[in-house]
Amino acid sequence: MPQLNPNPWLSIMIMTWLTLSLIIQPKMLPFTPTNPPTNKTTLTTKTNPWTWPWS
Repeated sequence: MPQLNPNPWLSIMIMTWLTLSLIIQPKMLPFTPTNPPTNKTTLTTKTNPWTWPWS
């Protein structure tokens, strides 16, 4: 069963995590979104209770 042999897949997983954590993540962290959600106003909606016909 080749799935149980960690020899090739362990190194692939470690290289993938290293690539993600050392190269991709530092490039993504300084990204500032152009439309931050903190600038949006919250809309308050009035909710009416539902009247059930059998109660």
